[in-house]
Amino acid sequence: MKSTDLLNTARGLAKTGTRRPTQANLRRATSTAYYAMFHCLASSSADLLVGKTRRRSSAWHQVYRGLEHGTARRACQRLKTLESNAPAIRHFAEKFVDLQQKRQRADYAMDSGPYSKSDVLADIAAVEFAIRQFERADVEARRGLATNVLFRKRPS
Repeated sequence: MKSTDLLNTARGLAKTGTRRPTQANLRRATSTAYYAMFHCLASSSADLLVGKTRRRSSAWHQVYRGLEHGTARRACQRLKTLESNAPAIRHFAEKFVDLQQKRQRADYAMDSGPYSKSDVLADIAAVEFAIRQFERADVEARRGLATNVLFRKRPS
């Protein structure tokens, strides 16, 4: 699944209607923007750990499907504060945590809102920027993030 396709879907949902998209569409757009980040991270991790040319292999799919929301969030919460990480990685981690929280509110907290079209479109633009910067980051920095989000940190 391509993150660009998900972002286009999110943008379309946020712009549906003449002036005001429904709250359901704005909530769905928020959720879809988060999933653009999630799938970007899952595919990047599988590409870096197994290989882009092996996307049809069971090993690639196992790594891709191995990304868990909670584990990824906790790793991103740790990583976003570390000075040793590339700025693009820290920014991606920060946005990942932010959008996951917004996605959970959009999907499960029916008393949250109202959502505004401008706020949702701003979130989509921020996700798009974070993904673009992440994809341009150093391979070793992205591989470091992949191992941190896929594997629990154990005490030494």
